[in-house]
Amino acid sequence: MDVNQVLENTFSPDAAARQNAEQQLAQAAEVNYSTYLTTLAQELANEESQPGVRQAAGIALKNAFSARDYSRLREIQSRWLQQVEASAKSTVKRLALQTLGSKDTRAGQAAGQFIASIAAIDIPQNQWPELMPTLVDNVGEGADHLKQASLQTIGFICEGEDQDLRGSLVQHSNAILTAVVQGARKEESNKDVRLAAINSLSDSLEFVRTNFDNEGERNYIMQVICEATQSGDSRIEASSYGCLNRIMGLYYDKMKFYMEKALFGLTIMGMKNTEEDVAKLAIEFWCTVCEEEIAIEDDNAMAQAEGTEQRPYFNFARVAAREVVPVLLQLLAQQDEDAADEDYNISRAAYQCLQLFAQTIQQDIVQTVLGFVELNLRHADWHFRDAAVSAFGAIMEGPDEKMLQPLIKQGLPVLIGMMDDPIVQVKDSAAFALGRICENVSESIDPQEHLRPLIGALFAGLSSSPKMAGSCCWALMNLAERFSGEPGSQENSMSPHFSESIQRLLAVTEGSDADNQLRMAAYEVLNAFVTNAANDSLPIVARLSEVILERLEKTIPMQQQIVSVEDRITLEEIQTSLASVLLSIVQRLEGEIKPAADRIMHVLLQILETVGPKSSVPDTIFSVVGALANALEEDFGKYMDAFTPILYNALGNREEPGLCAMAIGLVSDVTRALQEMSEPYCDTFMNYLLGNLSDKSGGNQFRPAILQTFGDIAQAIGTHFEKYLSVVVQVLQQAASVTMGENAAFEMLDYVISLREGIMDAWSGAILALKTKPQPLMPYVESIFTVLNIVAQDPNRSEALLRSAMGVIGDLADTFPGGEYASYYRADWLTILIKETKSNRDFQSRTIDTARWAREQVKRQIASAQGTQMS
Repeated sequence: MDVNQVLENTFSPDAAARQNAEQQLAQAAEVNYSTYLTTLAQELANEESQPGVRQAAGIALKNAFSARDYSRLREIQSRWLQQVEASAKSTVKRLALQTLGSKDTRAGQAAGQFIASIAAIDIPQNQWPELMPTLVDNVGEGADHLKQASLQTIGFICEGEDQDLRGSLVQHSNAILTAVVQGARKEESNKDVRLAAINSLSDSLEFVRTNFDNEGERNYIMQVICEATQSGDSRIEASSYGCLNRIMGLYYDKMKFYMEKALFGLTIMGMKNTEEDVAKLAIEFWCTVCEEEIAIEDDNAMAQAEGTEQRPYFNFARVAAREVVPVLLQLLAQQDEDAADEDYNISRAAYQCLQLFAQTIQQDIVQTVLGFVELNLRHADWHFRDAAVSAFGAIMEGPDEKMLQPLIKQGLPVLIGMMDDPIVQVKDSAAFALGRICENVSESIDPQEHLRPLIGALFAGLSSSPKMAGSCCWALMNLAERFSGEPGSQENSMSPHFSESIQRLLAVTEGSDADNQLRMAAYEVLNAFVTNAANDSLPIVARLSEVILERLEKTIPMQQQIVSVEDRITLEEIQTSLASVLLSIVQRLEGEIKPAADRIMHVLLQILETVGPKSSVPDTIFSVVGALANALEEDFGKYMDAFTPILYNALGNREEPGLCAMAIGLVSDVTRALQEMSEPYCDTFMNYLLGNLSDKSGGNQFRPAILQTFGDIAQAIGTHFEKYLSVVVQVLQQAASVTMGENAAFEMLDYVISLREGIMDAWSGAILALKTKPQPLMPYVESIFTVLNIVAQDPNRSEALLRSAMGVIGDLADTFPGGEYASYYRADWLTILIKETKSNRDFQSRTIDTARWAREQVKRQIASAQGTQMS
């Protein structure tokens, strides 16, 4: 294999050459992993190689240690620890460190990323003790390009998400700080080095808590960062404000002295900086202050209720508001009229910060903002009119609603009038402000007085410019939700406007010349109106289904007219939007959708048969099928013969994990709907589900959902589930053995909790299925209590997991009412688990009720056993 050529081909514009190169690299890694790593490291370190080849080698090395799936990542790390010879490891590390000194900065950066990948494995194992001292020496004594690469490497290492690594980095805090502070000082003449040092300092802040607790060290660190905000280099200044943001988030309790002495003035000055990146990060500093103080108030309220120690709270935002808020209001007027919706500029940063100030200091912000609004609402310069409208909308969450209500009643007609402003940016901001009012203080809107002009203005705005689509649609969705009334109500405040609104939305979405962004947003509004429709509007919803089906039918022949990728994307977006509306209609009409069911299934099946691979459309179509099954229940059975081949294909399609996951959920929907009528299909369902579990490449991501589906199948087919019980129990026992390490990543915590939720759902379904014939369950009762004990002993558990556990405890006791298993139910850990669940005031009432019911079943179990013994 010509390594140079293969690496060069990984960047080839020819897809076939690129794919072939990637396959050759993968094959070389499988044949001899040590040689593969050594060869790539040599190419990375080779100063004679082309820069692109060296960069490709670095990327290949980094990818050799990367995986999205947690278990796959652990396999890769184990491969390095156990399969790569010590001599090869030493060579690879030496070459990587050597490359940091390359004058080719891209090669040095690639080496740094590779070093960080190895460090994530070796540092927790204490297998690279010389790494940190080497990087520190490089910063102290190396040439500028070596300093910069070494500092970047420290940053890459500190960015790592592996919990074992993050725990181990604490013991290296002195070395890390020595390097980054040395590079960040004002005495460092090379600005690139200083920038790399500030960035790495920001990445390392979490690991230097011990140093930050020391007042002398903390003062020096803060001095270095504050000096860097005045460096004269906008990159360094921006990075320094970013660093201060992280410090405020991590060390709020130690910031009082620095806020008084320096940070208040520095950040005000930074907000006024003419360089946008600097100003945005100075603004974000106050965002962080507000977010932290909101969190502290929440924490302290809980601590007060529990009688525990409260966190320090310094009222930084309230004290600074008099100076900071007027600056934010002026910055609101620095809009860029050409900015795209996703652009994050100074004006948008200021708006976000103003929102957070309103949530933090509440009514204390109102007078300052109102003064600005009154002064600028009729300003000749549209930038200030826009800022005034935006400022009013920004304070709609935080201040007391009673204080806002008279202001809104007075200001609402003015805001509606601003929807006629000649400048589209002002109209867009007015629509967004109206949406904020609808979302947060809808009680201030009088349905009789305000709804008609408000809805009319929003629809007028929707039709006038695609640029306003997002804001107008969001406001309309908030209106539909806030004025929906009680669930199932005969009429609501939107009823008089429902028919006209539907017609206007259909008009906006009609025609091939409609802006696609506008069309998709309008379909979302249609969803909201349908979902929140009162009963008196259901005939209109039923008629709407005919329009949507007709539009869906018209999209089917369009598959043959696609000539470009853009065409395909547009068609998929249209089909997905229409299917989403159809989903809302089916869910809202429930059983009343039956007259249209044949036509719906015919259209859905046609779409599923015509869409290409890797399409996102089947996901939504499957959701519609699931909703239709839930609505029709056993009547859905007549569609199974036509639909199951598609469902089976999706269950076996591991190349499209999203589609496969939807198919797994759809099996639950179908079996719940058909109940025992689903039994003839369950052998095939079970085979596919078990096959997905055995697939090492993707089985883990499906496992929790598959276990839950086992429970749904069991409840649906009742005692017929007995034939699957032994194999399902093996799967559940294996899943119960998956545990979390002390420093497990959050992804692993979530996975294990969801896995245990699936285990509980499966057991609950099996117990209920065999309640009338419980003997097959008896050999597995001990297994059930084993997993319950695992849940009881682990503090990491969700409310859903505990609710399911309570259900299993109660269902099992109810299935064996004679007290046969009273010895298990007498266990102290079980009593404690039920009590903790029953007494948790943060849990929903249904969780607490389930725990109470479980406790009653336990009492009966024990009482039955005692009665049997006495007799």
